[in-house]
Amino acid sequence: MNKMEDNTSSLDGVLLDSLVAMKIIKHCKENLPDLVTGQLLGLDVGSTLEVTNCFPFPSRISETEDENAEENMGGAEYQYEMMVHLREVNVDNNTVGWYSSTYMGSFVNESTLETQFNYQGSRSIKKCVMLIYDPVKTSQGVLSLRAYRLTNTFMELYKAGQFTKEGLAKAGISASFEDMFEEIPLKIRSSALTSAFLWDLEEKNQIEAEYERLDLGTNTFLERSLEFLTECLDDLSVEQNKFQYHQRQVQRQQMQQLQWLQKRRNENAIRKQNGEGVLPEEDPTNPIFKPIPEPSRLESLLINNQINNYCKQINQFSSNSFAKLFLVGALQKEQ
Repeated sequence: MNKMEDNTSSLDGVLLDSLVAMKIIKHCKENLPDLVTGQLLGLDVGSTLEVTNCFPFPSRISETEDENAEENMGGAEYQYEMMVHLREVNVDNNTVGWYSSTYMGSFVNESTLETQFNYQGSRSIKKCVMLIYDPVKTSQGVLSLRAYRLTNTFMELYKAGQFTKEGLAKAGISASFEDMFEEIPLKIRSSALTSAFLWDLEEKNQIEAEYERLDLGTNTFLERSLEFLTECLDDLSVEQNKFQYHQRQVQRQQMQQLQWLQKRRNENAIRKQNGEGVLPEEDPTNPIFKPIPEPSRLESLLINNQINNYCKQINQFSSNSFAKLFLVGALQKEQ
């Protein structure tokens, strides 16, 4: 079994401590509208990944804010120092992945792919996931915290870097999100003391209903989703123009090759009549015989998946909004 297969072994679920979930939510929410990332720590228990701790990555310091940026601790050094300190206080310090915040589900990009590929392809990390938290979607009443990892097929394709039409067809990769990312079932686990405290609060009737979940102000969220969807469609149109330009270049080159070949055949016919040797019908040194590199289809693949995510998000959000409208309507009739 090769290294890639070792690091992409079976993973049936992620068990996330409630304290870790709260730390991730707090870190992402406090830094809005900036996107943040962090490290996940835990244990690999059979086919389940237990996430027992996490810590945030430091924000990038701009040159205008700090002239002595070179004196600050780099990202890799910061991670190393944090894990050393955690080991000294007997806390789980095994890396099991990373987490990131996103804005309305817009996390399908090349940066996310590269980061997850580096984690998942590492020799020292047998199993790892990325947790994606969306604070904007969570504000609509549903916790948006999901665990993903790259599929084995896409890991091999990304390692080879063959994002051409033939490469995607050979690997069996389509525009489907499931061909790139594998969603891992996520379960949040609370400690016994936390569960007892919640039961005590419930018995004392100290937990009040969250009426903000019935907020009907859905126009802003829906408008922003449609705006992002329109931008992705524009980006997809730009990528399609690149492929069309490549096809026109290939057709133009083929016409030039045919013209050159016809000219060479006529020349060889004359040389035969004069008793001279014929010339080869292909000239590798001629620029018109050099293959035109095909543009990468990775960007269009990512855009297609992002469009698919936005469409699912709008569909799900619209369904929830209708449910709220019917519920509020029923409450008004009873009053």
